[in-house]
Amino acid sequence: MENLSIYLGEFLTIATLHFLAVASPGPDFAVTTRYSISYGRHTGRWVALGIGTGIFLHVAYSVLGVALVIHRYQWVYGSLLLLGAGYLGWLGWQAIQAQPHAAPANQGAGARQAENLSLPASKAFRIGFLTNGLNVKATLFFLALFSTVIAPSTPTLIKVGYGVYMAIATAAWFLLLATLITWPPFLNRLWAISHWIDRAMGVALLGLALKLIYDWLVLIKIIV
Repeated sequence: MENLSIYLGEFLTIATLHFLAVASPGPDFAVTTRYSISYGRHTGRWVALGIGTGIFLHVAYSVLGVALVIHRYQWVYGSLLLLGAGYLGWLGWQAIQAQPHAAPANQGAGARQAENLSLPASKAFRIGFLTNGLNVKATLFFLALFSTVIAPSTPTLIKVGYGVYMAIATAAWFLLLATLITWPPFLNRLWAISHWIDRAMGVALLGLALKLIYDWLVLIKIIV
């Protein structure tokens, strides 16, 4: 019972830190918002599931100790920074080129029009997975989590359990976002300006990509 209480305290700390991290605006938020509004609830939910599944990638290399290797070797970390910057930059550039949609004719028409533009589920899932998987800030978060908050003596099975919780909680959060933001009365109002929301999310993604490039330049000491 004493050991269980230790793990419960660990879990509550992890759950709190994870909630603060997942709720803060970032690439996952921008991508879920952009694809939900532009392509409908169905697509947004698949993006959310991809994001949640991406958490397993971070958990896997953290449990195996690979996160320490990533942090220790600058060329590995620098490569991840550039990969992440390139992917977010590509998504941002696509979003910035969004074109206006016709204004919805009646209640719920915006939601129906968005669903008609739905992407294949596999592509939406892949976008979410890669967005989260290439998020180096998530790498640092899990590195800090598994090296400071989670005790070295915590059994691997318990660590995996923490990871499963974080993956499910992440997917649930973004599924909720995709659902709420595509609620017909709400989306009906947003549909006519959805291209501006797309472009704003594109600017945000490009900004995040530039921040990763800046971090890379600092890492290789071009910028002090």
